Amino acid sequence: MSQVKWPDAKAPVAEKKEYIRQIHGDIVIDNYYWMYDYFGKGPDSTRVIKYLTEENEYVKTVMAPTEDFQEKLFTEMKARIKEKDESVPTYKNGYFYYSRTEAGKQYFKYCRKKGSLSAPEEILLDVDHMAEGYSYYAVGGMTVSDDNKLLAFGVDLVSRRQYKIFVKNLETGNLYPDEIENTQGDPVWSADNKTFFYTSKNEKTLLSQDIKRHTLGDDPETDAVVYHEADNTNYIGVDRSKNTKYIFIGSQGTLSSEWRMLHAEDPMGEFKIFQPRMANVLYSVHALEDKFLIRTNLDAINFKLVECPLINTDVVHWKDVITNRADVLLEAVDEFKNYIAISERKNGLVQLRIRDLHSGHEHYIQFGEPAYMAYVSNNPEYNIKKLRYGYTSLTTPSSVYDYEMDTQQKTLMKQQEVLGGFNAANYTSERLYAKAMDDTQIPVSLVYKNGFQKNGKAPLLLYAYGSYGISMEASFSSSRLSLLDRGFVYAIAHIRGGQEMGRQWYEDGKMMKKKNSFTDFVDCAKYLIGEHYTSPAHLYAQGGSAGGLLMGAVVNLAPQLFNGVVAQVPFVDVVNTMLDESIPLTTNEYDEWGNPKNKEAYEYMKSYSPYENVETKAYPSLLVTTGLHDSQVQYFEPAKWVAKLREMKTDNNILLLHTNMDFGHGGASGRFDYLKDIALIYAFMFQLEGITQ
Repeated sequence: MSQVKWPDAKAPVAEKKEYIRQIHGDIVIDNYYWMYDYFGKGPDSTRVIKYLTEENEYVKTVMAPTEDFQEKLFTEMKARIKEKDESVPTYKNGYFYYSRTEAGKQYFKYCRKKGSLSAPEEILLDVDHMAEGYSYYAVGGMTVSDDNKLLAFGVDLVSRRQYKIFVKNLETGNLYPDEIENTQGDPVWSADNKTFFYTSKNEKTLLSQDIKRHTLGDDPETDAVVYHEADNTNYIGVDRSKNTKYIFIGSQGTLSSEWRMLHAEDPMGEFKIFQPRMANVLYSVHALEDKFLIRTNLDAINFKLVECPLINTDVVHWKDVITNRADVLLEAVDEFKNYIAISERKNGLVQLRIRDLHSGHEHYIQFGEPAYMAYVSNNPEYNIKKLRYGYTSLTTPSSVYDYEMDTQQKTLMKQQEVLGGFNAANYTSERLYAKAMDDTQIPVSLVYKNGFQKNGKAPLLLYAYGSYGISMEASFSSSRLSLLDRGFVYAIAHIRGGQEMGRQWYEDGKMMKKKNSFTDFVDCAKYLIGEHYTSPAHLYAQGGSAGGLLMGAVVNLAPQLFNGVVAQVPFVDVVNTMLDESIPLTTNEYDEWGNPKNKEAYEYMKSYSPYENVETKAYPSLLVTTGLHDSQVQYFEPAKWVAKLREMKTDNNILLLHTNMDFGHGGASGRFDYLKDIALIYAFMFQLEGITQ
């Protein structure tokens, strides 16, 4: 392991205050439970802020020798980004919409042009101006009324995903006095150009629990609740069909879902249930001219596509269009008047399948790399034969294509411009398969700069997530070049808990099979070491949120394999969080992790929860990051974990906790500020590796 000489600084020692948890006859003493506090509202708030501040000062002291290097890395990564840039315009309802950035500015200007790209520019929102004076500023849910005169949008000022909705008159440029607090930031206009629907949140748990209706000019306090979700394990949201005819309310948990619909021309009407929720059945709805398409896992573990009439939508009228396939996951459907674009995943890679709704003829869009990411992009216009899709790989910058679905001609509209002389030919990507302990083959995507030698001496960063059925894609990152150009290999372990290899891949990495995610990652690390891509002295691991849980579990399971580990906003106090229904997201997650009020679930999650399983032993060097305003993983989870690690670990390896006191789960909101966090992470690994420039 590394023998890095860090500055001689005394690490903070957190106070202890005994708290006893007793459940299922099990007694646990938690000395750091006192950190369990909300933003200065509890009796220990002063101590919490003091402790987090001391940890931040310790990070600053320890990383002081790298400050110049961090600044160099930030400048280097920022220099690859084209500062004055513009997105590919998207057409909808008579206007071309796009965003653009200006040199030196952190945010975007959202714009449109009427009818033609040569028409005068109309700036809808100048976020650079709006964000002045704020340390965090995020705009979401921008939506324009049918008459193109009104813009509704949400603003989040603290990164807690609590948006205030505003409405702007696009003819006068003025904001209406209507301001709606504590929402999901998802306004959806009806067809009358004065009424919109939105998702209201519980202020404490942040659960999306009501869909409300607002009419312009009314007091938001009087907004009608058109749907209340009684099941606190479900997320809810509201949307409008692509053909604009319907307003949809969706309610979904991990295992089942339910949709309601209303004609968009009748905003004061009552929502009708599309199909009542069924146990262990997920479905989503897409409106066509003469029928509905439904993507569902009803008797189809990898999902299938069915259809039903517009007037008879319950399950007895569902008819198969694309049946379940054992080797192909049907991920998504995007509908057009004459075509549908179907996103499928086979052998871990996305395929885009085009079907002519009239003739039934089908074809696939062809790609050509061993590991890549392809996705249907923003296609808001229903009456069009052109599909916009995105493509990227570990060596190919993000690319936007327009694809003529009738002639099968594709046009590259834009590829991310990487400044500074980037040449994709200087890098090589591979797709490997590591054997897990139960003989399952785990895909690994990796990339390195040409000249790399498989002699075990190269530093390698292994990344993974492995939860919620979210697949980690082999996509390009210009900031990652700062690793590759200094000799690092970058690898993604596509472990179970994601959905890369089909729905069963997810099922085999959650609930009572969650430990597969952790052992898969360890087995991928061992495979890369065995194949001489790296060695324990040069192997690093990184994961965030549920991937931070992975990092915490892995350092308990196999600390000897890693020289350094980066755990970002890590979900590491699993049992305590899942026992507290007042914490945002807890009840939504019972079908992912289990409910610890059930003894079997409690014992299983306690057996892997990183905080519960810190032991008196040596750990690798660790950099842990969190945000004070994080609504997804509360700051106290990593803070408690670090305090317990400091108390129990037997090594002299560095342990750092960096808390961003202004931001939440997603980090900085500006175009460049997030690079400072990446520079800190890279400098941490470079310091361990002995790379100084």
